[in-house]
Amino acid sequence: MADKPWIFRTYAGHSTAKASNALYRENLSRGQTGLSVAFDLPTQTGYDSDDPKAKGEVGKVGVPVAHLGDMRMLFDGIPLSGMNTSMTINATAPWLLALYIAVAEEQGAARATLQGTTQNDIIKEYLARGTYIFPPTPSLRLTADTIAFTYRELPKWNPVNVCSYHLQEAGATPVQELSYALASAIAILDAVKNGGQVPASDIGRVFGRISFFVNAGIRFVTEMCKMRAFAELWDEIGRTRYGVTEAKNLLFRYGVQVNSLGLTEQQPENNVYRILLEMLAVTLSKNARARSVQLPAWNEALGLPRPWDQQWSLRAQQILALETDLLEFPDLFDGSPVIAAKVEELKREARTELSRIDEMGGALKAVETGYLKERLVEANAMRVAAIESGDQKVIGVNAYQESAESGLASGEAAVVTVDARAERDQIERLNAWRAKRDGKAVEKALADLSEAARGKTNIMPASIAAAKAGVTTGEWAGTLRAAFGEYRAPTGVASNPRLSNDETIGALREKTKALAKRLGRAPALLVAKPGLDGHSNGAEQIASRARDVGFAVVYEGIRLTPAEIAAQAREKKPHVIGLSILSGSHKELVKETLAELAKAGIKDTPVIVGGIIPPEDEAALKKSGVAGVYTPKDFNLNAIMGDMLEFAARDS
Repeated sequence: MADKPWIFRTYAGHSTAKASNALYRENLSRGQTGLSVAFDLPTQTGYDSDDPKAKGEVGKVGVPVAHLGDMRMLFDGIPLSGMNTSMTINATAPWLLALYIAVAEEQGAARATLQGTTQNDIIKEYLARGTYIFPPTPSLRLTADTIAFTYRELPKWNPVNVCSYHLQEAGATPVQELSYALASAIAILDAVKNGGQVPASDIGRVFGRISFFVNAGIRFVTEMCKMRAFAELWDEIGRTRYGVTEAKNLLFRYGVQVNSLGLTEQQPENNVYRILLEMLAVTLSKNARARSVQLPAWNEALGLPRPWDQQWSLRAQQILALETDLLEFPDLFDGSPVIAAKVEELKREARTELSRIDEMGGALKAVETGYLKERLVEANAMRVAAIESGDQKVIGVNAYQESAESGLASGEAAVVTVDARAERDQIERLNAWRAKRDGKAVEKALADLSEAARGKTNIMPASIAAAKAGVTTGEWAGTLRAAFGEYRAPTGVASNPRLSNDETIGALREKTKALAKRLGRAPALLVAKPGLDGHSNGAEQIASRARDVGFAVVYEGIRLTPAEIAAQAREKKPHVIGLSILSGSHKELVKETLAELAKAGIKDTPVIVGGIIPPEDEAALKKSGVAGVYTPKDFNLNAIMGDMLEFAARDS
């Protein structure tokens, strides 16, 4: 008998809950078998849609969910008792789960029937994705609370999806992806084990509900071996560290989205083949096959994919699972000496790195000291350098760049754009929601939530009560901010340059020295990330390379307001200001930052912008006064450094 197919998903959500609900229904009607919800950045970072910090970010990279009404609208007509829903949410995971439970109960669904996953892996947020809010220790407490609540109340729910996906997106090697994800899982399990909410006899049940969300890159043989290594190491950790013996609890259960880092803006049609090969890495080996798969669309390096683009990715999964004979056979790789040797090599190196992290005091300590983040930035720098040099071939980027004109749609019509009215409409609905709710009930719910946060009570019951009382996302997160404080993670950018011997970098250093002589000091670069976008890989690589060629670099991490950037510029007096924005909010945030710089008297310093920016927006940004615009197609960092030296000389 053939195996059942994995769950078919596409990662989706944008603009408004109503628009996202229509998209979900359409995808389900086309054969998708589970939902994967993308939330916008204000929702992920605990702000209401009308918060000043949310300006320009509402509905851009996901759906805004500010209260129970939004969650109702998001799942309108979709029976949650029969749905498997994955929610990519971390710092605010307990809150979004509380809203989901409240909607399910309104539909008449029992908690025990609910199936799905909250990502809820906060450790990787400090390393790779940036949607953390609170310091590591209270954040881990929230994760432990969610686990302790769900394993009793929602026994089919995966309360944590330990996420190595974003580690690979940040440049992690297969060994780093293995070891850092497993170290995160160990930190979570230790927090649950030591927290007193779960008896020792139930640790096996908790272990069995931990799921993983992984990445699969283009080196698909190594990636497949990585998945086999993951499964074997997880079994080993369960048996030796936690005493788990039941086979079903020891299973390595994972979902996957294949690599988005490798999708190219140049010749984007080639991404179809990349996505297909990467899918094979997580489906070919039965003993390490994904339980759910979601694939990006061919044009995601250009912007939000259209429904047809998502359908095309869904069809790839359906053809592999339903037309081929893959699911009719046992594992194709058992007994292969080549595969066995590669798996053992990965396991050996991962164990070594896990021991190093353990000696530091575990994953939390390795986050706080900056060790893990620095290793990721270094690994990504090596990847970028290999592409620049041509040692790592990327078709259409540094090899076979010539191309016939694409027959696929291109330009503005090739992607979905979010209408600016969506943000205004969302804020109007939010104000209407606040106006009609019971103020006293909200006040009491927030007081109870604060008491739970400041004490040792599990956060979930108070969060569900707050959801039903009409509390908003910003109010829930604001209450916890008051209890726990906020946190700024290490940037991972080393204070000293790498001093590469690359010939081009050497020539750039000489130019920098000559310019420094003219300026009377080293040319200075301020790298800043305005808005709520936490994807800092590009900013980190620019900061690292600029430091390497001799710039004095100021980079203080993510989520700065335009006013804070202007204050830094006034204090540091940079010769060039670089803004990194990957959320699609570049028009709004650049306009606001330029206004704040002008207000601070900084009118002549060149401002450059990096992000996923379509050509028409690039022209508009340059018209507004931006000196240079860089997108993923500008992979040559040395060329960018050359431009920045020219901009710095112009500022002198």
